[in-house]
Amino acid sequence: MSDSSARGAANAVTLIRDARHWQTGERIERAFANGQVLERAPAAPDRVIEAGGAILAPGLVDLHVHLREPGQTAKETIESGARAAAAGGFTSVACMPNTKPVLDSVAWIEWVRHRAEKALCRVLPIAAVTVGQEGAQLTEFVALERAGAVALSDDGRPIMNAGLMRHALEYAKQTRLPIVVHEEDLTLRGDGAMNEGLTATRLGIRGIPAAAESVMVRRDVELAELTQGRVHFAHLSCKASFDALRDGKARGLRVSGETCPHYWMLTDEAVADYDTRAKMNPPLRSDLDREATVEAIADGTIDCFVTDHAPHTEDEKRQPFDQAPFGIVGLETALALTIAGLVRPGHLSLSRALELWTEAPRRVFGLPEVSIEPGSPADLVLFDPELEWTVDTSRFASRGRNTPFDGWRLSGRVLATFCGGQQTFALEGAPAEARA
Repeated sequence: MSDSSARGAANAVTLIRDARHWQTGERIERAFANGQVLERAPAAPDRVIEAGGAILAPGLVDLHVHLREPGQTAKETIESGARAAAAGGFTSVACMPNTKPVLDSVAWIEWVRHRAEKALCRVLPIAAVTVGQEGAQLTEFVALERAGAVALSDDGRPIMNAGLMRHALEYAKQTRLPIVVHEEDLTLRGDGAMNEGLTATRLGIRGIPAAAESVMVRRDVELAELTQGRVHFAHLSCKASFDALRDGKARGLRVSGETCPHYWMLTDEAVADYDTRAKMNPPLRSDLDREATVEAIADGTIDCFVTDHAPHTEDEKRQPFDQAPFGIVGLETALALTIAGLVRPGHLSLSRALELWTEAPRRVFGLPEVSIEPGSPADLVLFDPELEWTVDTSRFASRGRNTPFDGWRLSGRVLATFCGGQQTFALEGAPAEARA
């Protein structure tokens, strides 16, 4: 690849030449200016990026990230999280409301939107279902939608009260917002810190049964039928949950689900040396559940991928396993782990895997369509699926370093990301390197 560049004003024309179409694989070129993909390139574009056969696709979308702002900026900020997203090829992320304070009011949704105006990707706030995420009083759904919320969730906490969940689903029908549910029966979870099974027994760590998740999924499938409401199941991790979602879809209910790369890549054995970087919630499961995750993806039960990007400080993760917080970061490894765990083994084609990171999440939340065709917003990612690299958390744009994939050798690297026509990331040393 080579880059004969001439960065210019917003209306300057950038031409990406000799790329490969993410769906057809054919050699293409695309030009964009003023934030949109053009019908054809002018004879003398202001900037030319020679892609050398790299894949050009719509920018990735992550419906489930934790940007930790307001309140926990030592872990992450909207600015650093968006920078990490751009490095991972994402042009839109939806941020969860379990901040301090909780995003449960119009004022806080507007605050996030204002704070994100200069971020390197589109930041879409999700509002809390209940005030303070305390599971007692519903928030003002209609007003929150008008303020710009794209979904409702108490993520990090389940809605344990079934009656309240019913009312939430009924109220949400006055909006276009899905209820995104963190499924966890707290009476079954108890004080567990990892998956219940042989590894937990051997390590002497209290376990969390898979049923803590699946019984809640089954309950909310039933409530979706009762209310005809819309439920989106967050970060599903076990076979029984996939079976419940599959059943709900077969009954024609308005249900959808997501899962994360760590659930198809790892099992609870990743915790075997008390590695808190592999501590997350839902926890890493058995190999049976990992295989069920792959099956649910391949057969279409899973609607989209998410990272559940959950940064913590190194000091927090250095605590004893029981005391360390749940969560790992994921924005900067998502694409490579998708290729490693799903595309290379032959479970998915590359185009289908990309669809689950691009078009599919847009459909789930009803976001505007984005493509690489003329007239579309120029939200684009250029990546090389064969380029090998080693995960090095010291080079992450995220403030979080908490990932069990540190040091892994992977294939698939983002070369450049463009959001609204502005270059938001360029791989160091790549011809499309940004100098903005």
